[in-house]
Order: sequence, then structure tokens, then C-alpha cells
Amino acid sequence: MTRRSAAPADGSDALFGLEALHTPDRQAASTPATDHAPGDTFRDSDTARRLLPVRHIYAEPAAAASPRGRQILERFPDAQVTEVPSHWGIPGLHGNEGNVERWVRIKAETLVLGVRKSLTARPNGRSADFIAPGPSNGCALSCAYCYVPRRKGYANPITVFTNIDRIIGYLGRHIARQGTKPEPNQCDDTAWVYDFGENGDCSVDALICDNTADLVRAFRQWPTAKASFATKFVNPDLLGYDPGGRTRIRFSLMPPEDARLLDLRTSPVPERITAAADFLDAGYEVHFNLSPVVLRPGWRAAWAELLQHLDDVLPERVKRQAAAEVIMLTHNQGLHEVNLGWHPTAEDVLWRPDIQQTKRSQNGAVNVRYRNRVKREAVEELRRLIAAHAPWLRIRYAF
Repeated sequence: MTRRSAAPADGSDALFGLEALHTPDRQAASTPATDHAPGDTFRDSDTARRLLPVRHIYAEPAAAASPRGRQILERFPDAQVTEVPSHWGIPGLHGNEGNVERWVRIKAETLVLGVRKSLTARPNGRSADFIAPGPSNGCALSCAYCYVPRRKGYANPITVFTNIDRIIGYLGRHIARQGTKPEPNQCDDTAWVYDFGENGDCSVDALICDNTADLVRAFRQWPTAKASFATKFVNPDLLGYDPGGRTRIRFSLMPPEDARLLDLRTSPVPERITAAADFLDAGYEVHFNLSPVVLRPGWRAAWAELLQHLDDVLPERVKRQAAAEVIMLTHNQGLHEVNLGWHPTAEDVLWRPDIQQTKRSQNGAVNVRYRNRVKREAVEELRRLIAAHAPWLRIRYAF
């Protein structure tokens, strides 16, 4: 492996400019059409490089030696590369509480290359029929409510799994075993839906390598299945993947004032909405995640305004095929403590013990969610708002 070094023993980097995170225009991952010349990829644009100025790559030897690993190392030739035995538990990166103060800088400047060893399609039944073995874990975006960072401890930059051919091979065999979908369900009427972006943002991953493109193109060949992933980032490179109607992209939306506080480093909400028609025309099925719904003073008026904006700007062809998932906020004590170290103002709206209760998730984690009555009434209110302002928007599920 080239450019090898020992892992740093401490978090001695200078602090990221945290004051920049709290300005109204902090959603810096905007994707203007003029950012790259015709014929160039957005992945090579200045905007993409600002989002991911990778300076340090931790890599398992097998991952670095693979074709996909070599592609990534060639993309970031100036990055320092540190060989690690596993993408889990990297000293100085995972479990280092001092990294809280460098939260965003680590997400931007650090990348991990690993080999995915566990290949399992987990039954779901809500957003998708199955949660597929994803091509990555972690994210360069910095959404304050994201549950994924808790898995590796205090920092969760993108881990790219370089054995994408093995992941695709497993999915092909799993899809073949399912046969034809026997009856419609809330996931889809005819196709088995596989969500391959549960633990990251596939639109951001596409700035690093071709994993997302390979998966979209693979699903194009499987007539009984459909890929699905949620995103908060508008990456125009995906418009050239030719999904053939076999990939569902779900743009996550919330009122813009909430997103400016909570969805850091993401594409602005109006830009995600505007992109819907382009992605539909490029061959994607386009749905929306109304997620997370954060209950704070003025939330009803803010959601009504967002829904009215959707109705005003989306063309009829988008509305005819659109559907939405409504997901109320789930938070976590550990993430609350982390956020207090790097973005405490977010906790003014996320941490509401007066209306929240403890919830144990399917994976055993102890989380907090809105109390049953509060949540039930809020979901009913949001349904009323959708019926009043965007009656064309079918709700696939709400929880």
C-alpha cells in the first residue's frame, strides 16, 4: 500500500470552525449547474471537493488492493493512507471522545476503506421489503439527529466497502430466490424493494467512487426488484445512471428553517424539491421522506408552508407518481451528549424530555421518542396538513 503511516495517537488537529455551522447559509453543499463544465462529472467539481476534501484514508489491506479501492486511492492522491486491520475500532478515530470537537472536520477529511463481510438482506416491511447489505456506512453530511454515528463512537466518516461485486452478486441471488412478488404491499405493488442506503447517503457516496452507479445499473437488469435509497444531497451525476425505472430515490424534506439548524452540509431543501422532476425524467421513481418531523413551536405552520410549496412547484408528472414516508423524530441520550459538544443549539429542539419517552429499538438501543399521545396527535395533524395542502401526496406509512 502506498503513502502508509501510523495512526495518530491523539486528536491534535486544529478545531474546525464551528461558528460557521450556525450561520443561515451553512448548507454549503449546494449544487449549481454552473459548478462544472459540460461533459465533466459533478464529482470533479469544486463543490464536491469542498464537501469531501479527503486528507486521511484508513484502509484494510484487502480493500486498498481491490479494483474499487485503487480507484478511490487514485481519486485522492494527496491523502495520507494508514493501514488498519479492520474498519471497526480504529484507534484515535472510533471511541475517542475528543473527536466530538472535530465532528464535522472528521466527516469531511477522513475516509475509511473496508471489505463488507456480512451479507444479509434483512426483512423490513416499512420503507422497503428488505434492507440490503449497503455499499457504505457513515456519511459526510452532519445531520444532528442521525442515529448512525452511535455505531462506531464519536466519529463516523464514510466507510466505503470495496467488494461491491460480491454485494451485487449476493443481491442477485437473493432476488432470484424471491421469485415474483405475489401481491402488492405498502413498499411496492409489483417489485421487491431493497433499500441499500440505510446507513449513509448514496448520493454523497457517488462523489467517492462508482458503488452507487454499479448498484443502480445492476437493479436495471432485475425486473422483479427495485432499489431504494433516501438522500439529502442533490448529485447531478446520478442523472446519467439510466436506472430504467428500477431505482426509487427518496428526497428527505423538512421545513427549511429546521434544515438550516439540523441538516448541516446538505443540499438546501428547495433544491431537493426542484431536483425531483429532473430525476423523474432521468428514469427514477421519485418519492419523498417527510423526515424527521421535529415538534417545536411553530411546527404546524412551517410544515403547512413546505407542503404548499411542494404543491406550487412540482409538475403534475411528479405528483402523479409521488408517495411519502412520514417519520417522527427518534433521538438518543448518547447522541444528545455528543451534540452538546459540537452543536448544542440543535438540542434545543431535539431534546424535549417534557414530551418524550424512552423507546428500545429493534437493535436493542435505548432511544427517546415522542410520547404516544403526542406522537399520535402530531401524525394525525400532519395527515390533515397533507390533505389540505398536497392532497395528491400518498402516504405510504407514518410512524
